Amino acid sequence: MTPRALDVATVQAKLRLMRDLVDDLRSANDPDVARLREQRLLLRAVERVLTQLVDLAVAVNTHIVAATVDRAPASYRESFSSAAQIGLISSELAGDLQLAAGMRNLLVHEYAAVDLDRVASALPLARDQFDRYIRDVAAWLSDR
Repeated sequence: MTPRALDVATVQAKLRLMRDLVDDLRSANDPDVARLREQRLLLRAVERVLTQLVDLAVAVNTHIVAATVDRAPASYRESFSSAAQIGLISSELAGDLQLAAGMRNLLVHEYAAVDLDRVASALPLARDQFDRYIRDVAAWLSDR
């Protein structure tokens, strides 16, 4: 079976959207738990941005991995380790973003009550990690 072709334009479009979402997190000014509790709309927006960032990164990972090794990752978490295996991102960043995928699952599927402390503390981490992710993927693309 021939690997599917890498669609650079689609990946770049997803990276641009991810940059916008990271900027949106910056504009939230690191709300604390009290602010998230008081401003439910802000909480919902932050949760949505966090889940979108993970979803977009997984879509990018899946596309690039499948185009590179002709095998799509089987899960969100695996998409990050597969991305590291092909040199798209570092192993350290893959591990960090696997944790973000776990938080995404909690937010989307509401397995348990959302821990606002975790959401508030995740924001600066998400900004940093997804900034690195965007830079690493853009650099990988420019080398092709």
